[in-house]
Amino acid sequence: MHVLTSGANTMLFQADTAYLEACKRNLITSGLAWAKRNIRNNNKETFEKAVELDVSKIFHGSDSRRIRDASLIVTIRGLPTDKGPQAQINVSCSRGRRTFKHDDKHKIRL
Repeated sequence: MHVLTSGANTMLFQADTAYLEACKRNLITSGLAWAKRNIRNNNKETFEKAVELDVSKIFHGSDSRRIRDASLIVTIRGLPTDKGPQAQINVSCSRGRRTFKHDDKHKIRL
C-alpha cells in the first residue's frame, strides 16, 4: 500500500506541475496578445505603464483544478515607431502551497 500511495503522490505532484506550467504559459501568451493589440492600436495611454489585467475569469472549472491568486502585469517598453517594442510580462499563479512566477521582457513582433 505504501508503494502505491507514494507512486500516486508522485504522479499527482507531476500533474500539478504540468498544470501550473500550462497556466503560466497561458498568462504569458495573454499578456503578449494584449501588448501587441495595444501597440498596433497605438494606444499611448498604456505605454511605459504597468497595467494589471483582470485574469479572474480565465481559470474556472471545478474547485480541484482552480488556480488561486493568478496575476498578470504588462508594461509596454518602447514606442511603436521603434524597431523593437518590448513588453515586460510579470506573471504569478498559485495552487496549494506552490507558486509559479515569470518576470521577463519579450520582443513584440508586429
